[in-house]
Amino acid sequence: MTREIAIDGASLTFEQVLAVAYGLPGEPRVSLDEQAKVKVNRAAAAVDALLDRGEIAYGITTGFGAFKDKIISREQVEELQRNIVLSHAVGVGEPFDTPTVRAIMLIRANTLARGFSGIRLETLELILACLNYGVHPIIPEKGSLGASGDLAPLAHFACVLIGEGKAEFRGEVLPGAEALAKAGLSPQVLRAKEGLALTNGTTIMTAVGLLETAKAIRLADLADISGCLSLEALNGTLMAFDERIHEIRPHPRQVDTAKNLRSILEGSEFVRSFDPTNVQDAYTLRCMPQVHGACRDAVAYAEWLLKIELNSVTDNPLIFQDDDGDIEVVSGGNFHGEPLALAFDYLTIALTDLGNISERRIMRLTDEASNAHVLPAFLTECGGLNSGFMIVQYTAAALCTENKILAHPASVDTIPSSANVEDHVSMGVTGVLKLRQVVKNLTTILSLELLCASQGIDLRKKKIGPDKRLGKGTSRIYAAIRELVPFIESDEYMKPHLDAVLAVANEFVEGK
Repeated sequence: MTREIAIDGASLTFEQVLAVAYGLPGEPRVSLDEQAKVKVNRAAAAVDALLDRGEIAYGITTGFGAFKDKIISREQVEELQRNIVLSHAVGVGEPFDTPTVRAIMLIRANTLARGFSGIRLETLELILACLNYGVHPIIPEKGSLGASGDLAPLAHFACVLIGEGKAEFRGEVLPGAEALAKAGLSPQVLRAKEGLALTNGTTIMTAVGLLETAKAIRLADLADISGCLSLEALNGTLMAFDERIHEIRPHPRQVDTAKNLRSILEGSEFVRSFDPTNVQDAYTLRCMPQVHGACRDAVAYAEWLLKIELNSVTDNPLIFQDDDGDIEVVSGGNFHGEPLALAFDYLTIALTDLGNISERRIMRLTDEASNAHVLPAFLTECGGLNSGFMIVQYTAAALCTENKILAHPASVDTIPSSANVEDHVSMGVTGVLKLRQVVKNLTTILSLELLCASQGIDLRKKKIGPDKRLGKGTSRIYAAIRELVPFIESDEYMKPHLDAVLAVANEFVEGK
């Protein structure tokens, strides 16, 4: 990753957003591409020209939403833009964490850099300065309907740019004006169209969705690894992953998953060869390519969609100019979050099912009857006196149930707003916040499976020999777990062991 990212509104990447979100202020530094500066200046000049001509344009010389027919005088234009920011700042709930705020700031700056929004260069450069110096607006999580953009949360972001609201600077939460001053920055007085440009768009749901989709990509890999470790602990077979099976049902990510499972298990001496008395495993092992692969489809769809949204213009109205300098202000609906909302609901459902199949593997690891006595009941050799891993499965089941409730689609709901002018909304932020919780829960469920499967591996070693080799992929995760968590001979305080495995899983999911 380069030490500087020059945004132009058209070429921002997943990797760049992640680098800025999780990096320190100024590492990498974000700047504005020179061509983008030309486009931004051109659009801002077009707004001034419209004002000089006295033309009526939504959000520039009119009120907003249901007040779209209220004409605003030239003398009140700046007051109008300040008012939209202040009046819309009614977000509630916990504030977004710093990486999410940094992603929001970068993505918002990028869409404004396309030069269709009418924002001035000075205002756009203040956003980048805040990002580079580490002035992070305090943005509440809730309040967006996901149409007309993420208005309420984005208003809290915009408040800091005008010296209002609150911001975090070097670990301290300060009034917006004070945070800017400590960073050597000054607030802006918003001009025509700028308040609307800052608050109108899909930035919140895009930022959160991108960060969670990046985790989901790695969670799909972790699910393959944890499933393979369980298969080894349960004396499973590789037969169901045979390349020929998947070639004749060629869903791409089913094929990819089967290939990945074969690679993870390569060289394993914990899997069984052909046994005429036991020719196939339970679905949770045998159907991993089909189930995990289908879940990967949802991840891939979200990734594809977000790459488009990252470099899209999502506010309203938009300013178009032809080569002759003719200016047209066009009202549309690019702020509507429906494409994202549907993708996030799809991904939430898919990750919920990855948790479901993992929990069923935990059940098989802990239920002696289900695993055909390959492993003792609840993974303890002294059952009765010891409960072993009995309650590990309970916790996984509880999280799966929570996920199933969260998997109810947000996008099928809508509540009309703004006196029924904005009469269909996406609920995209609601959907992406549910996705964020499911990602957390799934990470824990897979950690519980890894904890159980590692115990199962050690129990199997007692039967088949301590020198037997695990697969090339499972051996690494098993070794990482065993550096932190020992084989559990008898009941002891379990929470530190779960926390240790969860730390390993979180590092994997966060790409560390």
